[in-house]
Amino acid sequence: MSAPRYAILEDRGVLALTGEDTRAFLQGLVSNDVTRVTPAGAVWAALLTPQGKFMHDFFVAELAGAILLECEKARLADLKRRLGLYKLRAKVALDDRSDAFAVAALFGEGTLAALGIPEEAGAARTFADGVVFADPRLASAGARAIAPRDGLRANATKAGFAEASAADYDRARIALGLPDGSRDLEIEKAILLENGFEELNGIDWNKGCYMGQELTARTKYRGLVRKRLMPVAIEGPAPAPGTPIMAGNEEAGEMRSNRDGLGLALLRLEKIEAARAAGIPLLAGQATLTPRKPAWAKF
Repeated sequence: MSAPRYAILEDRGVLALTGEDTRAFLQGLVSNDVTRVTPAGAVWAALLTPQGKFMHDFFVAELAGAILLECEKARLADLKRRLGLYKLRAKVALDDRSDAFAVAALFGEGTLAALGIPEEAGAARTFADGVVFADPRLASAGARAIAPRDGLRANATKAGFAEASAADYDRARIALGLPDGSRDLEIEKAILLENGFEELNGIDWNKGCYMGQELTARTKYRGLVRKRLMPVAIEGPAPAPGTPIMAGNEEAGEMRSNRDGLGLALLRLEKIEAARAAGIPLLAGQATLTPRKPAWAKF
């Protein structure tokens, strides 16, 4: 593990929801339990199609009475539009706060201790006129902060964090096997359970109905997960996202995001096990891939 570092994530935006119906509105739409979001706790959640396929994922935190969705900046307008379609008469306002807030990942050994955050998924506190919280997915992923840019940098430095690049964080993320929104989950096609959402605390099985809940539950209880997203070491030129992964003459999966010789790939479990047993390499374009099951994964 490296010393504590922080990286400003320019590709992340912030959508704020305010109004007396905000929690009830979100609770019926997203995969996690929004009632757990408080000034002391954040969650990670997804918005699905009615058929249970991925549309958006985001971190959900509370600041000064507003619910903040930390999401993909390039797709924020689409998220806002889709939520607006379901708002109807609910007393909820949706505002893009990306100009007011920057988003940072804080990572490396001792991150949560340096921030004074308990090692509990999503544990949160105020920070630099914003909020900082333990990554709800995985303690070893560190923390995330949503705060005004100048104050965020100053307070991170004061807490002992050196500035790193977004690429540094991206490589650490991939090594942990953590998906990054639509870079790793195909819009309107990806299934949450194939991409680690259960182990990474992105689904609450007891919250009741939400959009896409039926397929998600059926996939779990019927044992229908046949593919999984996992890290791969890349030997050779990095394959572009979407490149088929071949085991001999059989397709074994598809590449997703990559960085500096590491990548994520959605792999067919049966195919890669058969390839391993037969000593057949996994090939994507001109590269050879070596998959690694993340320590947190249960498959």
